[in-house]
Amino acid sequence: MSEARLAPNLPDWMVQHANRYLSSGGTDGHMYTVTPPGRQEMTVPSLLLTTTGRKSGERYIFPLFYGDVGKGWVIVASKGGAPEHPGWYRNILANPEVEVQVGTLKTKAKARTVSGEERARLWQQALEFWPPYADYQQKTEREIPVVVLDPIE
Repeated sequence: MSEARLAPNLPDWMVQHANRYLSSGGTDGHMYTVTPPGRQEMTVPSLLLTTTGRKSGERYIFPLFYGDVGKGWVIVASKGGAPEHPGWYRNILANPEVEVQVGTLKTKAKARTVSGEERARLWQQALEFWPPYADYQQKTEREIPVVVLDPIE
């Protein structure tokens, strides 16, 4: 399997954040401080998700905000409210086995899209750690997927 690398076409701030996270082994970058447009500064937990490209077979790293759920983590496939799903989400639909780094913890996990009551509950949790998700949902006609990463023990 190829060595994982940052996903292409990430915005500069994500590249800088992910590089800091990677170069520190997760001691710097796990908690990310940002001021979203029109909002106050907030500090959000972030993880690094490594997926396998559905077309290329290459391994790509994506920095994402997350919340804790059970022994795993909840992430949101918002892409800032774009009309299409983010590449990482399309990758996990093709291959749900991923790698996750949360701070200094690195583990394998299985990604699953949630629905119904579980989605509603986890969407509310996601709005607590990153309120702009509500704005992103307003911008798009697609229902933004909510994903749980369950660690593989």
